[in-house]
Amino acid sequence: MKKLAGQIIKFGFVGFLCFFIDYEIMVLLVERFGVDYRLSCGISFTVSVIVNYILSITFVFETDKKRKKTGEFAMFVLLSVIGLGINEVCMWFSVETLKIDYRLSKVGATAVVMVYNFISRKIFIEKKN
Repeated sequence: MKKLAGQIIKFGFVGFLCFFIDYEIMVLLVERFGVDYRLSCGISFTVSVIVNYILSITFVFETDKKRKKTGEFAMFVLLSVIGLGINEVCMWFSVETLKIDYRLSKVGATAVVMVYNFISRKIFIEKKN
């Protein structure tokens, strides 16, 4: 249980950093370059996934050193694409249906995706003992 608590804390730190990267790139693309919020969400999410993968396998999850990194990264990307889908649906619903500002919607969408990410990565990425 102590290991799991430590892992959740590390995941939180990595998640916060990646959220900051995701959020700042999204806002920069929308506000500075006039990119549609949906496209900017996809771009910023992709950048944060790459950073998240590197930090997650380095600091959060104990991965199988014998497993091919390409396969591991492919699984991470697949799980992240599902997370991106969840993110996009949450963003669309919040912005278009509930009429919540895209910046605030991003916070809520990120919270939902963060829970999904931890559970799915714990199941599919972490080394089985």
